[in-house]
Amino acid sequence: MPTPADIKHWIEQGLPSARVAVEGDGRHFRAVVVCAAFAGKPPVERHKMVYAALGDRQADIHALSMRTLTPEQQP
Repeated sequence: MPTPADIKHWIEQGLPSARVAVEGDGRHFRAVVVCAAFAGKPPVERHKMVYAALGDRQADIHALSMRTLTPEQQP
């Protein structure tokens, strides 16, 4: 079963310029991904980029909710 640290690492591998924070209990995870590559892309495309970074590993993740932001959008 993946840990929040695993998911963070996998996303960072696939989106090297991203800043990632992941919380979760082993089944349900919440991620905040801040990446300049998201600029000009709608949320659906941003989420696809994160799922692509996870690759086949996403099958091991029961539930993942995410906020995908550009550096300019982060609080």
